[in-house]
Amino acid sequence: MSTDKSQDYLVGLVNELRKLPAETGWLEFKENVANPEDIGEYLSALSNIATLNGKANAYLVWGIRDGTHEVTGTAFKSGQAKKGSEDLVNWLLRLLSPRLHFRFYEFEFEGKPVVLLEIPRATGKPTQFSGIEFIRVGSYRQKLKDYPDLERELWRIFETTPFEELMVMERVDAEQVLKLLDYPAYFDLLSQPLPADRNKILARLAEDRLIIANQAGGWDITNLGAILFAKKLDAFKGLSRKAVRVIVYEGKGRLKTIREQEGSKDYASGFEGLIEFVNALLPRNEVVGKALRKDVPMYPEPAIRELVANALIHQDFSVTGSGPMIEIFADRMEITNPGLPLVKTERFLDTPPRSRNEALASLMRRAGICEERGSGVDKVVFQTEFYQLPAPIFETPEGSTRAVLFAHKTLNDMDRADRVRACYLHACLRYVERDPMTNSSLRERFGIEEKNSAIASRIIRDSIEDGRIKPYDPEQGKKYAKYLPFWA
Repeated sequence: MSTDKSQDYLVGLVNELRKLPAETGWLEFKENVANPEDIGEYLSALSNIATLNGKANAYLVWGIRDGTHEVTGTAFKSGQAKKGSEDLVNWLLRLLSPRLHFRFYEFEFEGKPVVLLEIPRATGKPTQFSGIEFIRVGSYRQKLKDYPDLERELWRIFETTPFEELMVMERVDAEQVLKLLDYPAYFDLLSQPLPADRNKILARLAEDRLIIANQAGGWDITNLGAILFAKKLDAFKGLSRKAVRVIVYEGKGRLKTIREQEGSKDYASGFEGLIEFVNALLPRNEVVGKALRKDVPMYPEPAIRELVANALIHQDFSVTGSGPMIEIFADRMEITNPGLPLVKTERFLDTPPRSRNEALASLMRRAGICEERGSGVDKVVFQTEFYQLPAPIFETPEGSTRAVLFAHKTLNDMDRADRVRACYLHACLRYVERDPMTNSSLRERFGIEEKNSAIASRIIRDSIEDGRIKPYDPEQGKKYAKYLPFWA
């Protein structure tokens, strides 16, 4: 049973639901019948029909008579309900796919006990219960596969409705909108004066589709508004798991955690605080290669900013139960986000990024949080070269995207894979700058003296053998040879 909504809010919501016609597909009233299998099927059916009807949530309410909507009260206690020896909520969660962040609320309505089950709409794919997808047709639960027209329409909605446009909270009054969203930060980040009039503030938020006027009154808050400007992400169900987790480990493995913290702030107004928090946790070096600076962070801040911003922007929000994560080890830093990238990792540096969340990316660029399209990974590679750090790795473990920054190593401590990777990314960076890599530029990248040019030649040879680079002109002598990434 959840208690994160006020009694007044819940009473007001039930009053509004009772005014709706009996045939409303995304709403079901019951008195005492609470069979666990029925509840599971309702979760699937109502979640899917909510998507078809363009609703953020569907509702199942006990204690209200169906048809007349008379308040009868209920003997059902969701907090005490079980399926066998297992708690009802845990049992339902185990059999639902994808994971659905539904919530039960128990409260008094007109002096009688009422239970409200709030069911989020399906996103990304139809909600299943026990491996079966259900849908509400009229007043009946049916298997979705028996209604191919509805199934096709549901998939069309999944494919055409971006995450940012979905509603995370409906029919919120103006005062509550301003309590939930950090609107001063919105105007500050966009360098706009804060209007003195509340209606003008709401109008500006609506222009960027952070909120949308509800035809029945009040405002709907979009995922875009909540993920970027929520004062507390956990005030919005389903988004709390999208807060950034920061974990510091002892040594090079995950056996012992020194510190772990999950943020609660939004992505826009909370970004600077997140970067400051991460930088404060990083080890510091007195000397890093040719930079020769005292007391500098182990990893350059511009690189961290770009990689964290990329993780926020390019994540797949349809992957439930996980969010962006920053892990700090003794020898490296890993930044991971759910979802596979839309371009190959080996082409991150030269290919303009494609984002699943274009509205989110656009607003974060306008707010100055991330770079203009296509320059972010370039900056990461440049920064690692400037500080003569090992080249970063971009990889895709278990359906996620991960960027890895490594602590300083001398050239002698780098293995062949480290050297080839650095040579490849150096060639990519030079290519996008329209100045092909040479033995001289690679020596500068690694801090190799001219008299030891044979070392750079050996790295180039290994990189060609591994298929990562190729000669610009195969007929040109080695002394003045230039090199390109293999795909150029």
